[in-house]
Amino acid sequence: MMDHEKIKQGVRLLLEGIGEDVNREGLLETPDRIARMCEQIYGGLYEDAGVHLEKQFHATNNNMVVEKDITFYSTCEHHLLPFYGKAHVAYIPNEKVAGLSKLARTVEVFARRPQIQENMTAQIADALEEHLQPKGVMVMIEAEHMCMTMRGVQKPGSKTVTTMVRGAFAEDFNLQQTFFQMVKG
Repeated sequence: MMDHEKIKQGVRLLLEGIGEDVNREGLLETPDRIARMCEQIYGGLYEDAGVHLEKQFHATNNNMVVEKDITFYSTCEHHLLPFYGKAHVAYIPNEKVAGLSKLARTVEVFARRPQIQENMTAQIADALEEHLQPKGVMVMIEAEHMCMTMRGVQKPGSKTVTTMVRGAFAEDFNLQQTFFQMVKG
């Protein structure tokens, strides 16, 4: 689990390193606040997405299921700055479906880890494929990265889009196009 004392020490060192007075009134409780915040924003490190996908229901309809516009917030592992946006998740059931909230919870588990968007996209697809064993999976993530907005190239509003296709989606371009139409519609 997380070591609150190490996090607090690290925050104090960072503040001192940038020239701040860690005893200034506004910063006195900041190390503790950051340690508590880490529990929430990095809590996905200690969660198994499979737990959310265990509850399944028999379904005779094996048409595409799409959950779109799932808002998420994550942290870039390179700069520890946020990236945030929307995830769109689709799968083609193989006689069983998960509750719709479970797709959003799966996105949340992987978003709440320091990482890169490309890996997050693949992790979501992997979890759905492993636990639902569908005929196909497609995941698309659109995100704005504060490491591109606040620093470096400084291009606010630019978005990074990643996709991952598996099974029937990888084999059938028309399924991919249907997914894109549903997401943009």
